Amino acid sequence: MYAIVEIAGQQFKVEKDQTIFVHQLKAEQGSKVEFDKVMLIDNNGNVTVGAPTIAGAKVVAEVVSPLVRGEKVLVFHKKRRKGYRKLNGHRQNFSQLKVTDVVA
Repeated sequence: MYAIVEIAGQQFKVEKDQTIFVHQLKAEQGSKVEFDKVMLIDNNGNVTVGAPTIAGAKVVAEVVSPLVRGEKVLVFHKKRRKGYRKLNGHRQNFSQLKVTDVVA
């Protein structure tokens, strides 16, 4: 059984006991969070598609770690023949969640 759910503006395919990294949420470590914007649920071949969401469906997850830093992404700008070079680095903040239940 899996579901497609919207978390912090992004869609994720989640299953029970799966660990996912989402954009940082304001939640404490060990707390439970519920997401009710479920777009699709597949229950062993029985597919339910929402328009746009499924009423009454939700995904329950536990916050494993509220702050995890992602890998550094380097952004390099250059204008040829002008001597212009600029290097920026960015590390995104994520929250680590463990999906505990998918309710149809």
